[in-house]
Amino acid sequence: MIKLHDKYFKPFISAKEIDAILDKMVADISKDIGDEIPVFVGILNGSFMVVSDLVKKYPKPCEVTFIKLASYEGVKSTEDIQRLIGLTQDLTGRTVVILEDIIDTGNTLNEVHRIFKNENVKTLKIATLFHKPEAYNKDFKLHYVGKEIPNKFIVGYGLDYNGLGRDIPEVYQIKETQHMINLVLFGPPGAGKGTQANFLKEKYNLVHISTGDVFRFNIKNETALGMLAKSYMDKGELVPDQVTIDMLNAEVEKNADAKGFIFDGFPRTNAQAESLDKLMDTKDSQINAMIALEVDDDVLVERLLKRGETSGRPDDANESVIRTRIGEYYKKTAVLKDYYSAQDKYYGVDGVGSIEDITKRLSAVIDNL
Repeated sequence: MIKLHDKYFKPFISAKEIDAILDKMVADISKDIGDEIPVFVGILNGSFMVVSDLVKKYPKPCEVTFIKLASYEGVKSTEDIQRLIGLTQDLTGRTVVILEDIIDTGNTLNEVHRIFKNENVKTLKIATLFHKPEAYNKDFKLHYVGKEIPNKFIVGYGLDYNGLGRDIPEVYQIKETQHMINLVLFGPPGAGKGTQANFLKEKYNLVHISTGDVFRFNIKNETALGMLAKSYMDKGELVPDQVTIDMLNAEVEKNADAKGFIFDGFPRTNAQAESLDKLMDTKDSQINAMIALEVDDDVLVERLLKRGETSGRPDDANESVIRTRIGEYYKKTAVLKDYYSAQDKYYGVDGVGSIEDITKRLSAVIDNL
């Protein structure tokens, strides 16, 4: 992830892939043009990298020149295209290849065709490294297209956001969800995870997604996913990860305007953590942190036995059962601790003290994300 001015951008197209795209474009152009000496015309500023790298790869003699048009402001194409720097050489009878970094609406092509209308060129061809077909609204033929991409703003490899990003050798795509906070909240039985989740969701305007609650809702309301999950449960089988992910996805979709999410009870394995990462990536977001409440086992046992006096839950009344549950928690959490630690996203927080003190510790972690 990179930040330019006030926007965040995520990796989209690697330098290696760009190089392969250029190889293909060079092969197509040289095969098409044959032994003629073409004039490559770059549209500044964005195309300087494309032109430089493509010409270096071109296997035959060629000429290069540039024209400059004012075509972008910020992240949107403007309708008003003005010619700033024009051609100075005679192109009569020549084969001209316009080299663009990106073509979206095609507004620039109007000006390009106007410029070359009276130049008496033999052939005018349009080549672009990237093309956004969803945005394109012109009838001009594009002769060589390196890669079609979605209609989302990109930077890097000559493309900029308000002056920044042209020097980056890869291409990054704008991260549309700019300020979400997504947490995986863990804690052993009796750590007070539910209490803290309620405080955090109110303080940071987050949506608390408890896997248990989601399962119960879907099964009770006999949704398609709920019935599918129940079919596995009735046979004593584990519910496949994909079914759980689909349920979580539905919850995220219900709360598309949320400031972020607290995931409670999921993931439990590396495979589930990877699936959750992929899910958040489709939402243009990510898991920011795994936060685990850390409490000594004896304190947990004491808390749960005390809770068992009023909760009526049999698993809160038996110390042996309680310690088994705590042991199972550590087995499951150890793997995930390694997974999120490798991403520098694991945070252990002391879960002993007053509710207010623990909330302050959690908030200190979140505020520094």
